[in-house]
Amino acid sequence: MGEDSKILKQFMGDTDFPIDWASEEEKGLFWFFDDLHCPQPLSPMYFDIGGWWLTCDHMFRRFGTPFASDWIAKNINGYLYTAAIPANPGTTVEGVELGNRYAPRTPVDDPAYPERIGAYLNAVLPTYGAHFADWWASRLVPEMIRNFEYLEEKIERWEDIPLMEWATILEDAIDIHDRHWKIHWMLNFSQLSATLALQAAVEELKEGVDPTLLGRLQNSASDRNWDSIEALWRMKGEVQEDQELSGLFSRETGVDILAALNGSERGRRFLEERLRPYQKEFGWHAVWSHEFVFPTRYETPEPILEVIKGYVDTDYDYPAAIGELKKDLEAAADELLDGLEGEALERMKQAHDTNARMAPLTPDHHFYIDQGTNAHVRLVLICIGRHLAAQGAIGDPNDVMFLKYNELRYLMADPEGSDVRELISDRRDEREDAYEIRPRDWVGTATEAALAFPYLPLWGFPERLDRDYAVAEDRVEGLAASAGVIEGVARVVLSPEQFDEVKKGEILVCQMTNPAWVTLFTRISGLVSDAGGAASHPAVLSREFGIPAVIGTSVATQKIKTGDLVRVNGSTGVVEILPDDYVAREAPTSDLLTS
Repeated sequence: MGEDSKILKQFMGDTDFPIDWASEEEKGLFWFFDDLHCPQPLSPMYFDIGGWWLTCDHMFRRFGTPFASDWIAKNINGYLYTAAIPANPGTTVEGVELGNRYAPRTPVDDPAYPERIGAYLNAVLPTYGAHFADWWASRLVPEMIRNFEYLEEKIERWEDIPLMEWATILEDAIDIHDRHWKIHWMLNFSQLSATLALQAAVEELKEGVDPTLLGRLQNSASDRNWDSIEALWRMKGEVQEDQELSGLFSRETGVDILAALNGSERGRRFLEERLRPYQKEFGWHAVWSHEFVFPTRYETPEPILEVIKGYVDTDYDYPAAIGELKKDLEAAADELLDGLEGEALERMKQAHDTNARMAPLTPDHHFYIDQGTNAHVRLVLICIGRHLAAQGAIGDPNDVMFLKYNELRYLMADPEGSDVRELISDRRDEREDAYEIRPRDWVGTATEAALAFPYLPLWGFPERLDRDYAVAEDRVEGLAASAGVIEGVARVVLSPEQFDEVKKGEILVCQMTNPAWVTLFTRISGLVSDAGGAASHPAVLSREFGIPAVIGTSVATQKIKTGDLVRVNGSTGVVEILPDDYVAREAPTSDLLTS
């Protein structure tokens, strides 16, 4: 990013992590591993039509960003790497969208574009910050709900719709995905405006403010994420109050619980009256929200039942948890305003009020866009897969995720004349093989200009660029995400199948979290993640639940084993693996932890 920018580091591949570069221009970009959204190996269909980066040019154009004009992706050894395209005329590199090569967008013939357009960004951004919460509630959410209702009506009666009509519905779903992600980027920059305004007010009007205060003020106690938790808590209460249901939920796994419920009249009523409505409202997400290959809660009720069982077993107290969070938000606001008066007080109140109105939109946009939109596209693909499987063209509906966009269209046009079974089998094997590869944090060329890209802190850069991961076997370093120190037993969780293994008070060690992992936060006492930056999901959620967290370590799941005693310092970003004979301090009690 910038021909005269100083090169800090380069990595072009080696025998352990070979890279197939398409051009010298590709080598000159800074590519970073997207463990924030896709820490798992990719499916071909997601890479072709599901990527968040496909609409980033809209964001950069709409707001007039001087630091980038497009964002492209590259599949390296099965994993997702992305790179920002600088807003400089003359930048030439290829990208891929919907199975087609294209030249990423860059300004035409105006060397002063970055400097001149930056003035526009600074002028327009406050307008978005001031008004977007109203636009979101009155116009944009209703639009997205209408789009979902259109797709859900089709999904509910998939058998009645012929295959080639599904071809047109898929194109509708792609258009909806495109529109919703454009809304995502509008929200993203509007939130940025509100956050920057609050930071500027704090820097000018206050001195010596704890940096964690700004993090606390980004939390929300009223959003769709908490709505989902409350709905689960209410089902937990119904189970506790009903002796028969309590007995049915005493089974060990979600599979066993579902079988028991189906075998009882009372259980079937619970499924029909409680579980199915919950799935229709809150089930539109998978354990990794962005990818298409993972089944959603709309399709598979077993994980939901395991969460309810966990709430029953731990007697999770939603009112106490939300009450504690509300008290902390009030305390943070009081701390922010303390000592101010007159014009300074009014200015800080205005910045705080705007930020507070925007805070719920972080979990809400996950609900509607990152989770809901991609989940609806997945279900459209699954409906197509069901038709193709019924015709014998593929073995399983989920096989369509291992085809590329145009390969699926070829197959739909001629199901009998296209033999894709071997190709799908090979793709499945390639994805499984990719799990044996340890993806690097970044590749290509790291320059001063590239590291100035304002989104990089979400992935933990620039800190991750220089980290020495082999510095000590008993120590892991990352980013301080949620203050406090906790000692306890580590529980490494890499998939939802391991959720029910997490015990009260353990320290969760994982690659990354998203809203599907929220239920674990009612049990754990600390968090360590491979991925994430200061404003990422695990950081925000840890602060909401009041547990110490260290994120963006890159190697925690490699160096820490289940059963290890660890000390997590969420104030310094250091995790220590303690000796076997160490006696851990008892975890502090908190209303946010289950009793």
